[in-house]
Amino acid sequence: MGCDKQQILIVDDEEINRIILKGVFEEDYEILEAEDGRDAIQQIESNSGIVLVLLDLVMPVLNGFEVLEYMQEHDLIEKLPVILITGETVGDSEDQAYSYGIADVMHKPFYPYIVKRRAQNIIELYLNKKNMEKRLKEQEETIKLQEKRAREDNEFVIHALSSIVEFRNFEAGEHIRRIKYFTKTLLELLMKNFPEYGLNEKQIDEMVRASALHDIGKIAIPDSILLKPGTLTPEETAVMRTHTSVGCDILKRFCENQKDDFYRYCYEICKYHHERWDGNGYPEHLAGNTVPICAQVVAIADAYDELVSPRVYKSAYDAGESYNMIMNGECGQFSPDILECFKLARDDFFNTVEVMSLFDFA
Repeated sequence: MGCDKQQILIVDDEEINRIILKGVFEEDYEILEAEDGRDAIQQIESNSGIVLVLLDLVMPVLNGFEVLEYMQEHDLIEKLPVILITGETVGDSEDQAYSYGIADVMHKPFYPYIVKRRAQNIIELYLNKKNMEKRLKEQEETIKLQEKRAREDNEFVIHALSSIVEFRNFEAGEHIRRIKYFTKTLLELLMKNFPEYGLNEKQIDEMVRASALHDIGKIAIPDSILLKPGTLTPEETAVMRTHTSVGCDILKRFCENQKDDFYRYCYEICKYHHERWDGNGYPEHLAGNTVPICAQVVAIADAYDELVSPRVYKSAYDAGESYNMIMNGECGQFSPDILECFKLARDDFFNTVEVMSLFDFA
């Protein structure tokens, strides 16, 4: 029955003191005893139910400070309260003891009922603290689980919406996976080689996920234009270009009350991924870094994938030719910094095109 009780460790080289303290607490606690510091450490190592240590200061083998040193080194002081019980009255010793983070100091001779009351208050305080930390940890785990589920739900919606566009284009799903992969590769190179953009891993992850919705507005483009095997007329081109604005209208319905960066990236990428560095893109003819960096990166990723992929209106260009067309400005002017990253990613992009049907880059 005693083993079910919480444990108090009494550490004192004088047996009479241990007997007195044991008599104070043994009705409510299981009592462990140690007659020196070494024995105290062994008791602490061997028992997980200790809720308080009553520690003498002057002892043979290892003294009270050496026990505190051990407890500090093993991160036990915050978890296991210590009341120093000592016959010394020197202030420096108390200051030194408190510097270790002990809970209290009591001087011999002591009044048993005072020791008991103060000890119980300290035990209750530490147990409440431990329970609060446990609850906070449980709440943190719950929040993480909720965030994970929300992310999975978001990924499902993103995949579903982007797949609709691919289905209408008679694509097998590789386009979105490659766009995400190309975007991630370029952003990581930009973060590494151009720190002035202030990119971090979290931003990159959100921009990559947002890139999947860059063409969501094509849902609203008529099949006669979207699937036309020949060159579009000027009027048809104008309709096709509305997919950037239409996509933003669609996203606003999903993101009306959303304020975080991910939804902003979705909107910026959808609207501006056809803008160009020299201002000759659309829909707003933005130039330079007035185009959000996420949209600039997706612009190159999308242009490259457009070139290397077969479409109803064209055959695929090979990777080398596609690379040269982008570098030579045949797909519009892009940011010099991102073009530099595109150069660094050249072999990686080439290899991706070669094996794009073998790997899932989602």
